Amino acid sequence: MRREIVFGSGWLQVDVPENTFLVGQGISMPVPPGNLEEEVRTALDEPLDLPPLKDLARRARQAVVVFDDPTVPSFAGVWEAGIPAVIARLEEGGIPEERITLLVANALHRKFTHEEVAGIIGQDLVSRFRDRLLCHDAEDPEGIVRLGTTPSGWLVELNRLVAEADLVVYVNTSTTRGFSGGWKSICVGLSTYASIRQHHTPDLMSMSTERNPMHEILEEMGALVERELGKERFFKLETVLANPLQVHRILGGTVAATRRAALEIIRSRVPPRRALLEEKVDVVVYGVPDWSPYAAYSFTNPLLTLFSTGLGYLGGVIEALGKPGCTVVMATPCPFRWDEVHHASYREVWERVVPAVRDPLEARSRFEPEFAARPDYIRKYREAYSFHPVHALMALYPLKRLRHAGRVFVAGAEDPGVIRHAGFDPFPSVEEALAAAREIHGPSMTVALVENPPAINRS
Repeated sequence: MRREIVFGSGWLQVDVPENTFLVGQGISMPVPPGNLEEEVRTALDEPLDLPPLKDLARRARQAVVVFDDPTVPSFAGVWEAGIPAVIARLEEGGIPEERITLLVANALHRKFTHEEVAGIIGQDLVSRFRDRLLCHDAEDPEGIVRLGTTPSGWLVELNRLVAEADLVVYVNTSTTRGFSGGWKSICVGLSTYASIRQHHTPDLMSMSTERNPMHEILEEMGALVERELGKERFFKLETVLANPLQVHRILGGTVAATRRAALEIIRSRVPPRRALLEEKVDVVVYGVPDWSPYAAYSFTNPLLTLFSTGLGYLGGVIEALGKPGCTVVMATPCPFRWDEVHHASYREVWERVVPAVRDPLEARSRFEPEFAARPDYIRKYREAYSFHPVHALMALYPLKRLRHAGRVFVAGAEDPGVIRHAGFDPFPSVEEALAAAREIHGPSMTVALVENPPAINRS
């Protein structure tokens, strides 16, 4: 059976066994009637459990409008439609524009230039706000407030502008399964490594819409934020996309209410990955697009391609579809290239850490304390638009998939040595990788081919 799969920036024709199961990602939802502006208006004027935003603004002297950074894979125009509408409601409520700050919730991601931010919110807003358009700085000692610890002992640190604002409006542009949205927007996007590291671990980070351990911690953190700062100081716009290009629904209200409603929609429309096949298979095959959320206004590198995207964002199907000890076949050209400016620590992690460890928990314990304190990389994060130094180590967290998969074969790479350096097995083609897998699993080997969409990268 001949199929076409995504392969870097293009497509690849592959021959797979006739009885191969074809699996889609199952993430698309219907686009409702109406338009984006109507969705935003309803969310702001008829929120789930708060007064309309303009009424909340009447109680405030100054406000901060926070929004996702360009790493979020949303191309539906939510930034452009949502942020001006929020500003208009704040002004209607009596907060003049000069007392409104725009803040990018970039967490440990790199800061973005005004020109890059203009690509998501529009040049008009960038020109109007200028010095009142800022990126979060997780390493600014003067710009961080320690709010305390939760009953379970979780440290909560938050951007000072947000902690001291009368009103905070967060514009979330995409909720991916159970991973993003909710308190993650605020307690990650506007926090510090000391706080983020508590729940951003290989075993706690989860896409699950049910009993998500990461979000359980974040919700406890959020309860502390509301207790210390006030529940009605935070207004959330939560977006559920129909697909990366279109909106399904935008919800307005408290963080908790919008999170609940978004999850209800996702559960009703998006099947869990474990339900995509009735029986698990011996071999899971998929192509890897030349895409990473962390390559916005940049480009991918082997660390992002093989680990973060290949095993991470796309690799959730491994446990869902594959038997324990299964073989994973990824198809990617995996070009060997590095953005030394935006991904400053990535190449050192590739050269020093990847050959030394195969377990992400060991990589975390051995190397993160060093990288988190590296003054050269911290300076580049704060002043030169680089990702925080620990981010490259977090890109290795998807190595946890190797607890389930027996081996990873990579087909079609430009340089087989790059694949061996990662600890995987290179093959010239998917067909040759499948032949090698048949030697392991036997002639009755079962195969699932996951049909991933092509790349949509912001550049």
